[in-house]
Parts: sequence; structure tokens; C-alpha cells
Amino acid sequence: MIGRREGAAYTPLPVRRRPFGCLFEIAETLILTVVIFLVIQNFVAQPYRVEQQSMQHTLEDGQYVLVDKLTPRFDDYSRGDIVVFHPPNEGTDATPYIKRVIGVAGDTVELRDGTVVVNGTPLDERYIFPGQQTTPLGGGQTTWTLAPGQLFVMGDHRGNSDDSRDVRIGPIQVSSVIGRAWLRYWPLDTLGVLQTPRYEVSSTGTGTP
Repeated sequence: MIGRREGAAYTPLPVRRRPFGCLFEIAETLILTVVIFLVIQNFVAQPYRVEQQSMQHTLEDGQYVLVDKLTPRFDDYSRGDIVVFHPPNEGTDATPYIKRVIGVAGDTVELRDGTVVVNGTPLDERYIFPGQQTTPLGGGQTTWTLAPGQLFVMGDHRGNSDDSRDVRIGPIQVSSVIGRAWLRYWPLDTLGVLQTPRYEVSSTGTGTP
């Protein structure tokens, strides 16, 4: 072997960089970021902009909420939850609706003299738009018994909401629900967790009373 000559200066070989290496690294980072974003949006949580006035004053037009898509996979929707869902017969491209769950599978929901009654118990609905009563909509139906896989939903602004009271919508399928709205995050001065009321009704339904 030929050794390095005594006293000779050591000159390191130049490090070779692969052509366009920096661009490849940037592309890999961007692709990974997009994949993570898509996984989170499709399976964990998704932002949603309120584009209706049917949930006033709980939610106002133009506010943003975060929709939980993960926990409903192992925690059934309950009475009082606010959910975002695809409206019946309008396809997944239509603007999703946002409403409150009033009844779950097995429940009987009735409208009596402006009050909502579930399994024989009137609901204490302090969240509804002030001064309003709950009256029938298109079709005039006042009583519904929910089949397995169904939810009865209504907007908090009962006088300005197309919901399960209308024969064109009726009880919705759980399979049409995108997720549970749990956090209002924009504008910042409205930031807060959306509270879920717990109704004191008999547990005829399969969900949590």
C-alpha cells in the first residue's frame, strides 16, 4: 500500500450532491404534508364553514367549526350532539347541513303545542332561538318513531330550518353524517367547545339519553 507521505497536507474529497437533490427533498416534504393533511381531514377532523342560519344563535353564518370524524367510529351519536351531514337526495356535492340531534334509533319524537317531546318527556331546550316554538313543517307530521340507523335532527332556529320535521328530509341516516361538530374556532372571539346538553328522558333509544 502506498501511505500518505509524511507531513503532506490532507485534502478531503469533495462531497458529491445528487442532481436536483434540494428540489427532490422539497417535493418529498410537500407530498408527505399533503398525505398527512388528507389522512387527518378524511379520518380525524375536518373544518366546516357554517353557511346557514338554522343554528342561530348557537352558530352564526360565516363561523367555522371543527368536525370530529374519529370518535363517532366508536362512540354513537347522542341526543344534543351537533352534526354535519349530507342532505338526503342532494348528493355529496351539495352543501352539507348542520343540525342538532334530537332523537336516536328507537326514540319517538313528538311535537306538542310548540314543544318537543321525546319518549313522552318534554325537552328543556334552552339553546333554541329566543321566542320560538317548534311547529310542524312540510307535510304537517307531528310524530316520528326512529328506525335503527336513523337520527332525528333540527336546527336551533326552528323558524328558519329545513330539518327532519319536513317530509322531504325526515329522519336522516347515520351513514350520511360527516361527523360531530365540537369546536367553534373562527372568528377567534367566538372560540369555544360546543356544549352537548343532556336530556332527562327515558332511554328508549339505543343512544345515550
